[in-house]
Amino acid sequence: MTTTRRLAAILAADVAGYSRLMGADEVGTVQALREHRGAADPFIAEHGGRIVKTTGDGLLIEFGSVVGAVECALALQQLSTEHNAAIAADLRMEWRIGIHIGDVLIEGDDILGDGVNIAARLEGVAEPGGICISEDAFRQVRGKVAAEFADDGEQSLKNIARPLRVYSVRPEGPLPNPPPPAGEGRVGVLPLPDKPSIAVLPFTNMSGDPEQEYFADGMVEEIITALSRIRWLFVIARNSSFTYKGQLVDVKRVGHELGVRYILEGSVRKADSRVRITAQLIDALSSAHVWADRFDGSLADVFDLQDKVATSVAGVIEPALQAAETARSAGRPTHDLTAYDLYLRAYALYLSSARQIPTVLRLLEQAIARDPGYGLALAWAAVCCTRLLLDNQSKDPEADALRGADFARRALEVAGDDPGVLANVAYALAYLGEDIDAMMALVDRALALNPSYARGWHLSGTLRLFAGQSDTAIEHNEAALRLSPRAACYAHMGRLDEAREVVGRLHGITPELRPRAMELRLPEHRELYLSGLRLAAGEGT
Repeated sequence: MTTTRRLAAILAADVAGYSRLMGADEVGTVQALREHRGAADPFIAEHGGRIVKTTGDGLLIEFGSVVGAVECALALQQLSTEHNAAIAADLRMEWRIGIHIGDVLIEGDDILGDGVNIAARLEGVAEPGGICISEDAFRQVRGKVAAEFADDGEQSLKNIARPLRVYSVRPEGPLPNPPPPAGEGRVGVLPLPDKPSIAVLPFTNMSGDPEQEYFADGMVEEIITALSRIRWLFVIARNSSFTYKGQLVDVKRVGHELGVRYILEGSVRKADSRVRITAQLIDALSSAHVWADRFDGSLADVFDLQDKVATSVAGVIEPALQAAETARSAGRPTHDLTAYDLYLRAYALYLSSARQIPTVLRLLEQAIARDPGYGLALAWAAVCCTRLLLDNQSKDPEADALRGADFARRALEVAGDDPGVLANVAYALAYLGEDIDAMMALVDRALALNPSYARGWHLSGTLRLFAGQSDTAIEHNEAALRLSPRAACYAHMGRLDEAREVVGRLHGITPELRPRAMELRLPEHRELYLSGLRLAAGEGT
């Protein structure tokens, strides 16, 4: 038999939970599968597909183009959704589909090789009713198919030598209401952690005043912080959960994208001196409402209200919770509500724009003036001083460096066991020249207190990079990315066109951009960093 090669788009599909369905109703499942395949055949032919083989509940289909393969996959999933609409949830038949384009071996009517294997492994990581494609396939269909693509990052696929970047595919437009996945397996490509996991979505501002948006966001930030102090709970960082702000969300999709079991959503109403917080906890796997409650109080009770929300949520997730676990180790951040309000305004502005750092610092200084022992305000003021230096916004670098160090040391004096204060102080003082080993120990203490602190893991990675501990830096930044899976960064990977585009954009924002690498302990790391910037700027080596 002659063996030849050709480039092909390969679609691999199987039925999620097929063994369970067969165990429940063997005859009915075989009949349902026959009906699904019979309905699918015209769509496969219409999009130029050739069924290579069928194996039990599986299909292997070859296409002449990736566009045809992806369009066929979308049509098959829509067909499956329509078929399942009137069927009980535990009897629904849902396809998982993987698509890849690659070189294949041709033996008679069969196709073999890595291209086929990769498609099969992509099918294995797709969720029920979902489609996963490789980066090679994505490049071929981007902009050519009426679909939305979500970058799921690099995945280590079984028996595939190198990690591959994977993309999830769904139709354009509003999410349909697909049937819930059978069983309680993983939510998506991101596996569920080995402990209870939760994401807190932005609460709706019900005050009728857009200017109060910062207050509602601040409530959510504090609830996330309170939940993060519970060491047996995996809590997604604010940066990722707030990417859904202002959206009409599908909780299953959020659970899939963030890799969590529970979603907390709600609203905040602030009127005069009163505050009302409503919250509801949803199981992302089933979309079932697990718990809902309302918390009313005065502004003077606002910290108690935040803790009550966190304690109630944790108690629902894990009934054995000891209420003391949610108590703030360092006590209240401040007892001055005006200082707290100034801090919330500053923090919201800090997240909105790097150009606002001088204004942020002024607001924090006003908060500190009202409460000189306000640890979080002091720590963020120290960070702002380093940002002025980093972004070349400082009018007096020497004075701002001294001011930043003073803020940091004052914050450390009152930090107690507050992870946010400890980690931010560690970063600021390390940048300003304090002993790097002592600062790494400080951020390690913060992470021991709050293992779900994504910013803490990122800052720890940054300090390890300063210290020349590249492997540990990568591990800690990977931990940060898992806790904040919708955050990302550019790396020095030889992608010069993209690097030069970024440098050009940075110069547009900050014309006086100057590279700073003196905080890197090892000379070879400083030179690698600076040579990369020179290449990106087109200056050669």
